Amino acid sequence: MRRTLSAFALLLGMLLATPAPAGAATTHDASAQPTAAARAETGAPRAHAGATGSRAEADAARVQAGHADGRVALVGVPGLRWSDLSERETPNLWRLAGRSALGSLSVRAVGRVTCPYDGWLTVSAGVRSAVGYWCGPPPAPEPSADGGAVIPDYGYLHAVAGQKHAGTLGEALRAAGQCGVAIGPGAGLALADRAGRIGVYAASLADLRPGALTRCRVVAADVDDLIRPYLATGTLSRTPEPLTAAQRAVALRQADAKVGAVLAALPAGTEVLLAGLADHDSEPHLRAAMLERPGAAGRLLGAASTHREDITILPDITATLLTGAGVQVPANVVGTPWRVADTRTGPVAEAVAALDGADVAGQTIRRLGGGFFTALAVLQVLFYAVAFFLLRRRRALDWLRSAALVLASLPVATYLVNLTPWGQAGMPLLALVGGILGCAVVLGAVALSGPWRERPLGPLAVVTGVTAAVLAGDLLTGTTLQLNSVMGYTAVVGARYYGLGNIPFALLATSVLLTATVLAHWLIGRGRRDLAVGCIVALGGLAMILGGWPGVGSDFGGVIAFVPGIAVTAMMIAGRRLSLVKLAAFCVAGGVIVMAIAYLDYLRPPGSQTHLGRFVGQVFSGEALEVIGRKLSAMLGTLLSPNLMPIVLAAAAFLVFAVLRPGAATAGVLPAAFERTPALRAGFVGTLVSGVVGMLVNDSGAAVLSMALALAVPLVLSVGIKGWTTRPPAPPRTR
Repeated sequence: MRRTLSAFALLLGMLLATPAPAGAATTHDASAQPTAAARAETGAPRAHAGATGSRAEADAARVQAGHADGRVALVGVPGLRWSDLSERETPNLWRLAGRSALGSLSVRAVGRVTCPYDGWLTVSAGVRSAVGYWCGPPPAPEPSADGGAVIPDYGYLHAVAGQKHAGTLGEALRAAGQCGVAIGPGAGLALADRAGRIGVYAASLADLRPGALTRCRVVAADVDDLIRPYLATGTLSRTPEPLTAAQRAVALRQADAKVGAVLAALPAGTEVLLAGLADHDSEPHLRAAMLERPGAAGRLLGAASTHREDITILPDITATLLTGAGVQVPANVVGTPWRVADTRTGPVAEAVAALDGADVAGQTIRRLGGGFFTALAVLQVLFYAVAFFLLRRRRALDWLRSAALVLASLPVATYLVNLTPWGQAGMPLLALVGGILGCAVVLGAVALSGPWRERPLGPLAVVTGVTAAVLAGDLLTGTTLQLNSVMGYTAVVGARYYGLGNIPFALLATSVLLTATVLAHWLIGRGRRDLAVGCIVALGGLAMILGGWPGVGSDFGGVIAFVPGIAVTAMMIAGRRLSLVKLAAFCVAGGVIVMAIAYLDYLRPPGSQTHLGRFVGQVFSGEALEVIGRKLSAMLGTLLSPNLMPIVLAAAAFLVFAVLRPGAATAGVLPAAFERTPALRAGFVGTLVSGVVGMLVNDSGAAVLSMALALAVPLVLSVGIKGWTTRPPAPPRTR
């Protein structure tokens, strides 16, 4: 990391020391040196400090949400996927699906996969939770004489595992004078209070005392028949799908029969939640989620926590159970109640196929991710090697320029491909890869077509303009292009479900700054330098607010990194002096702006808050340092990434050598780009500043800087090649 920062400090110093635009004040170099664990927390907090709630408010919320008579039941079927359902093999589940709103459940807790213990524990806590080791089934409660039970060694979760929120659901019920009926170990864990006590418990439906299901408003049933074969060794399988199709089919039929028995035993009018609460092997998947409620049939099921009408998360179940029972949801619960969308699903068969397709798309992205970034790193390194060879010999420069534009078009192509139905193809992985390459080639061809192709900045403006427009448009329309994108995120991984991801931030900041400098170059040529500076500030500021605003971009670190990039670009175009102190002040300003946005989010109604407002609450509660520590650890881990650091190192080496030895490295092409279009130098330096700061303040770390470089450097080189071939510059001065 120190070497990388030193290289960029040297590069920035040299770029800042190059001659200022004519008519501008000289810019001096101050020799300044400008930097999946849990990622974006997605659940909205229920309340902030000082917020209060009453039973009447909870009852009003329950009635408004369409709950029947205050009875709600959770049927947990760990391991259940939408692909498991069929009218013939799982008739009870199929009929329930026909009466319910349907959605995908992201079961990510803390680790890569979620075992049944962690899934039920998360429902208990209302926040993502984990027992702390490669776990398996939940512990078996010990029945008591009064019909309840106690979970043995429950204090371990608080004292050793660090799960201080364990028991939140049961404690909230007890505090409200309510009780819960638990059937099976997982259900017992979910409804236990903070002492591990369960009000009413039975190991199975047959063991339940007569009339028990009518004693309490909340019922939870653990249907573990499907998951049990995967826990033969006592822990979750470490291999993908250890069962044969026939073995899984047997387990499914047993689970379906038990679900049918539980549904038949529930009192009339009970609202039913069915959830595939955990993973079943070493590979994460989206799981089935159903909500049977009057008026819910044939509609999608989502939640405010994900900003998606067809995706929910495990902590949402906690909020849904409490809201359904008319109990105030505790402040620490990060989930929001399940929400029936207006969008209709169509027949059950079509809905099941579509929801299974969402899992297939997420799996395809997850499997392609590592290979894609490896290939991108190889292409970037190969490009710099070939560019070094060809530029020194002044050969095939048109080909090199075309390759640079196509390479720079690859990032936005990963979003544009989601405008096509690649997930429905017979071979989705092949369709996805082919679509990305096709979009990149088409955009590269467009950049080299039309009247703009003769101008050095024309093709760059096309690529950056399209990239900025696609990402901004995606933010304004619910980020449908970033979801299930190889440079975005997927609900299968569960790091983020909406808003601006860290890699998209890097691309948005880079594309906006470079596009703005093209406009600034045009304005400066017409003697409007003041307007050029205003253009940088306006476009950059608009993109920054869009990326950081709660519910739109909701990106915390992006604002901090965007502010210094905008400020440096604007000051260089204005001809103002830069210094280390000013750079630090810009970073502080970014922090102040994002905290102001987060505080405004914190003041909003609890159900409307995002993780930005939640962070403010964590500052007040003293938990913020733990969050910062996790993100710092994740950031440092990316510095050793074999997929990301080669891009950073290759680009840094190429740029530093190009500045130190312009004639030997690029035949003067890079200095030519900045001499012919001085505003581009300002935009490029601003991009580097945003990239380095973004690397330091985001948990994605090196991914931010590497993607900024992957977009910016080939484009800048293409500008230099065009300028050099159009009118060869004078031999560059050597130091």
